[in-house]
Amino acid sequence: MFTVNRQQFQIGFILISIAIICWGMLPIALKLSSTFIDPVTLTWFRFSVALVIAFFTQVLTGAVKQFANLSKKEWVILSACALFSIANYISFVYALDYIAPGPAQLNFQLAPFYLAIGGVLLLKERISRVQWLCFIALGIGLMLFFHPYLNFAEQKNGLIWVGIAWVQFSAMSWSGFALLQKSLFHKLSPANTLLFIYVVGLLVIAPFADFSAFEPMAEGDWYIAVFCAFNTVIAYTSFSIAMKYWPTAQVSAMVGITPLTCFAFSAIAVELGWWPEMITANNIDAISASGMIVVVLAVAGVQLLPRYSRQKAQPQQILVDKPQST
Repeated sequence: MFTVNRQQFQIGFILISIAIICWGMLPIALKLSSTFIDPVTLTWFRFSVALVIAFFTQVLTGAVKQFANLSKKEWVILSACALFSIANYISFVYALDYIAPGPAQLNFQLAPFYLAIGGVLLLKERISRVQWLCFIALGIGLMLFFHPYLNFAEQKNGLIWVGIAWVQFSAMSWSGFALLQKSLFHKLSPANTLLFIYVVGLLVIAPFADFSAFEPMAEGDWYIAVFCAFNTVIAYTSFSIAMKYWPTAQVSAMVGITPLTCFAFSAIAVELGWWPEMITANNIDAISASGMIVVVLAVAGVQLLPRYSRQKAQPQQILVDKPQST
């Protein structure tokens, strides 16, 4: 069973929080990018910037030698991990052609459930009965919070369901990437896994990218593209390292609050009058507010109840949890 001490909990919490903030801003930037570049070419650019940063970081630290220790089976797993990641990047951007950032993040929230179930089936992790109840509450809370967006009759059904299909494909791809990556932690650092993903991504995507799209880009367009690229590096690096410190179930629960951050950043953009033709206001009524409370309580339950149960059963563990001085 995956146990987490106090120091690991704090590190994991900081890292996953950084990832959630980045992912909350990303759909807005991706929506804006759709006016000047296609999803495939943008993904190629994001991978290019990420590759340069990851390559120099890993070479300078001498960490690239870890690849020499991989078996043939592990190379296959790593390659599959890269393909899942590429599919996740591209499909989510395509989804934003059909639905807004907030509803897209709502539909993406099946990913934490895919991730938690995958952790049980593939990584032999354990989810307690209380945690399962928290996951159910998380789903109910999300449905309540986003209930104004569940009336598909107000939009063209064909288009909205195409967007939902793209998001679900993206969610399953993301879960596959996360699970396969975690299975390699005993041999390969998260940073090296991402380095390999960026290399494969450039090779696979390059033949389909439209490099002429970069020529007419204005200064503001470049700001958005560069933001998307650095968001990629920061978010996925933080998430990958967090997976090393936290059990899959706890990580997946925290990911569940990403839509709330997305709606919060959207509200800030609307309030400041930024991109009014692309980003519109989201109305939060009493039902949505109650859903937000349920989501926060559910996420807190998944994080805190396992630690409370362990400390109650083994009070002396608190002493062991303190980081040792060197």
